[in-house]
Amino acid sequence: MKFGVPLGLLHPAAWKDVAVAADELGFESVWVPEHLVFATDLSLATYPGTSKPGIKPTTPLFDAPAYLCWLAGLTTRVRLGTAVHLLALRHPFVSARAFATLDVVSSGRAVCGVGAGWYRGEWDAAELDFDGRGARLDEAIEVVRRLWSEPVVAHSGRFYSFPEVAFEPKPVQHRLPILAGGESPAALRRAARLCDGWISMPHTLESVAPQLARLAALRGSRRLRVTVHAYALASPEEVPLWEALGVDRLIVRPWARGRDAVAGLTSFAADYGLTTR
Repeated sequence: MKFGVPLGLLHPAAWKDVAVAADELGFESVWVPEHLVFATDLSLATYPGTSKPGIKPTTPLFDAPAYLCWLAGLTTRVRLGTAVHLLALRHPFVSARAFATLDVVSSGRAVCGVGAGWYRGEWDAAELDFDGRGARLDEAIEVVRRLWSEPVVAHSGRFYSFPEVAFEPKPVQHRLPILAGGESPAALRRAARLCDGWISMPHTLESVAPQLARLAALRGSRRLRVTVHAYALASPEEVPLWEALGVDRLIVRPWARGRDAVAGLTSFAADYGLTTR
């Protein structure tokens, strides 16, 4: 089992120290969330399934691939992922360039977690159709895949059209992994059809099982990497149960207060047998 660390659950002032500690303690990955912009109109910000705004407009926002490039220079082996990057809010050229740069400067440690997003406010602000975001994301995934792998690319699609272009440098990884985030039927289909894996919302063993069953039915014989946020992981004895469900990576939060994050990671690494540097 691989273990990742969610930086987005901490104040940004702690991200550097936690990422460096994760690298030194043997955690496999660190993950940065993102939004592009927050509207001040909170009527657009109700998170699905709740009655309260899911955002605070004054929350600091960072360009996730750019921030991860900085962390790449401070670390040596931990993988650097987004959970998740709103790929369809940009032209594919922009995101393809950002993640190729991250992969090159990190010597092949980039993981591109993508999602369609839930927050209408930033789509409206960017003057893009919120209701068409899923189809736009699917096409954007196709475009960045080609830019990362083909010598020259021309494209004519529903959302993007451009003449033949060259795109260098390519990512270091032969296939820079793209993981689809989200738990809607469309998100699961995207993971199974277009991506290298799926990244979940927070779950327990019991709550994630139905989603994994749906994903298994959709993917058929395709091998997918499954990443689950498991903030309530109880003990090392629980890990084989996750593995039996087909989970490859758990994103864990072994701290109750942000100030205790590094100490929590240290204890977790010892308890779960991670290899320190």
